[in-house]
Amino acid sequence: MREVFQQELAEVQSRLVQIAELVEIAIQQATTAFRTSDVSLAEQVIESNERVEQMAAELDELTIDILARQQPVASDLRLMVGALRMGSSLERMADLAEHIAQLARYRYPESAIPQGLRKTFARMGELDAKIAGKLVELLRTQDPTFIDDIRDIDDAIDELHAKVFEKVLSDKVSTDTTGVVDATLASRYHERFGDHAVNISRQVNYFLRGALL
Repeated sequence: MREVFQQELAEVQSRLVQIAELVEIAIQQATTAFRTSDVSLAEQVIESNERVEQMAAELDELTIDILARQQPVASDLRLMVGALRMGSSLERMADLAEHIAQLARYRYPESAIPQGLRKTFARMGELDAKIAGKLVELLRTQDPTFIDDIRDIDDAIDELHAKVFEKVLSDKVSTDTTGVVDATLASRYHERFGDHAVNISRQVNYFLRGALL
């Protein structure tokens, strides 16, 4: 029975990694579509979100089933509880990637990024993709060094988020009301993507060390 239980735990971890990999692809494609006004790529992101939702729901069902049958304790219980929370955060990250892609689609063939903010959003997109990659490695290896990496990247995203608001409220960005709304929403989506990655890293830390950061 213990061997079966360990196999089930490994399956939970494997599914978390699979979902995280899809999220990494989604944010890479979404930020590229947003930066380049690639409506075809934006559509791919939007369509792929349904797959993430399905996998997250299946992970929840598996986890709840294991909890009911095995009644785990200690670190095993922390993993099960964490898996439910991490699955939800990954699903939300996929939603945020979809929101970014939707902005690109709505403004096509025009750019959703106002002049004066393109370099900032290009950097935010790079950091979101980077934090997603670090998250995949954290879930795959459970190496706690990735936790600090994720926090550092999130801090950098937060700084850029603040700069977007500073520029939008100043005369440094020339755009209409729609452009201001687009920039504000997009910046928030990028920033929240990083926040959810940090939340997942906290759950991993809880599983490994028995304490939240």
